[in-house]
Amino acid sequence: MNLSGQNLTTHHKFDFNLVLTMQTINNINNIDWQKLQNGSDIRGVALEGVADEAVNLTPEVVKILGNAFVQWLTQQGNKPATDLTIAIGRDSRLSGESLSQAVIEGIAIAGCQVYNFDLASTPAMFMSTVTAGFNCDGAIMLTASHLPFNRNGLKFFTPQGGLGKSDITDILNIALNIAATGNLLSNANQGKITSRDFISIYAARLVDTVRQGVNHPDHFEQPLTGLKIVVDAGNGAGGFYADKVLQPLGADITGSQFLDPDGMFPNHIPNPENQEAMASICQAVVNHQADFGIIFDTDVDRVAAVDHQGNELNRNRLIALISAIVLQEYPGSTVVTDSITSDGLTQFIEHLGGKHHRFKRGYKNVIEESIRLNHSGVESWLAIETSGHGAMKENYFLDDGAYLATKLLVELATTKQQGKLLTDLISNLKEPVESEEFRLKIQTEDFQAYGNQVIAKLQEFASSQSDWTVVPNNYEGVRISCNSPTEDGWFLLRLSLHDPVIPLNIESNTPQGVDNIATRLLEFLQDFEALDLSAFKN
Repeated sequence: MNLSGQNLTTHHKFDFNLVLTMQTINNINNIDWQKLQNGSDIRGVALEGVADEAVNLTPEVVKILGNAFVQWLTQQGNKPATDLTIAIGRDSRLSGESLSQAVIEGIAIAGCQVYNFDLASTPAMFMSTVTAGFNCDGAIMLTASHLPFNRNGLKFFTPQGGLGKSDITDILNIALNIAATGNLLSNANQGKITSRDFISIYAARLVDTVRQGVNHPDHFEQPLTGLKIVVDAGNGAGGFYADKVLQPLGADITGSQFLDPDGMFPNHIPNPENQEAMASICQAVVNHQADFGIIFDTDVDRVAAVDHQGNELNRNRLIALISAIVLQEYPGSTVVTDSITSDGLTQFIEHLGGKHHRFKRGYKNVIEESIRLNHSGVESWLAIETSGHGAMKENYFLDDGAYLATKLLVELATTKQQGKLLTDLISNLKEPVESEEFRLKIQTEDFQAYGNQVIAKLQEFASSQSDWTVVPNNYEGVRISCNSPTEDGWFLLRLSLHDPVIPLNIESNTPQGVDNIATRLLEFLQDFEALDLSAFKN
């Protein structure tokens, strides 16, 4: 498929008055640049309106970050800034337009060509670096995922994928130097800025994926004919999926909701993990007697689904469903997940002939581990978190919610032709009777050291218990198998990736099992004075 778009282009002229005034320099020097880093992303407060949350992601800051990204790109390759092409997109946040203009200015003054995609998705921004006719050297998505309206952030891409944590640190260090000196990288010939409708090109690839995957004998062009599919975009950037993907494929999208972008997110938090959001899409499927439901997060890198009866296909169920599809196509493959997946999922994957490899929480960790396994000779075609972040080897290991939804649609249409249901694929999935997460706050400054001490002591304690077994090959915290009939489950205690919190996940295959495990753990944890144990009482 030729993805070199046929779209009309528009050229923009911005006011490139980018000489930093003393007042601006003073303002940006008050910014703690390192605090803007959130793992492999940049996130900050972009709008006033929330108590005790001071704005630290201003247009001036973002302009500098755009210029810093250019400098970083020139350091990575042999291209001068004037030979670089960089794409900019945003989600529906209220601060998106002003911040995208600012980052465009910071890039264009360096002499780079800029494509302004306006409203886009995070996966689409990466795809702009590998799509014929674009082949961008870099891309930036302005988003803060599902966070509240006042937040925003930046995600960076090159043709090699999303930038890692160390890359973000390097960009912030360059930005800090710009802020200290007031000197932006500039060129006498400012770069050309062109508006492009890339989301339509990205959507066309998904349409083609469904057509080729289903290969319907009677309705090749519209293989979803006769299927009613409800989409919930949460007023984020995912509304395009209904009219640019589903409708061209023949689907009835009646009942789809919250497709229009609205940065206040008035209907529910755009997060597939949010209970209210999932309840809303489940009810919509039931009300409209739909065959399937799809819900995206704000920037469309995460997804969850709903079956024809209004049941969630989320977390372990979603992983099982995608795993079943992957193992049909790539038998024996290793599925990499985060650490809190269930024992039933492991059994399910192994029953299908696959291997289940649990790894650290964090979508970048899971993806990088799958890539590492492939490089070591272990075939792994899927890396997926319980949060709905899923990446496939066949799709650049990009965590792309729309692509995962598309893979599900191929299977939905295929099973319909066979007189079966999509959910037949996971009929053998054993699910826990109970599951719960407790988030225990650490009330001391050096929370990481304290948290690791708690985990080490718990491992010692668990090893001394006759009916508890420390699970081997665990890459995060400590995972314990609970073998008594009154518990029959497992728990995982780990450190949060960013916060002074120890999350505790418990699952049990017997009624009251979670309470029994939690009561036993509470007795052990009482000795740790810096732990806030109030979560057990809620």
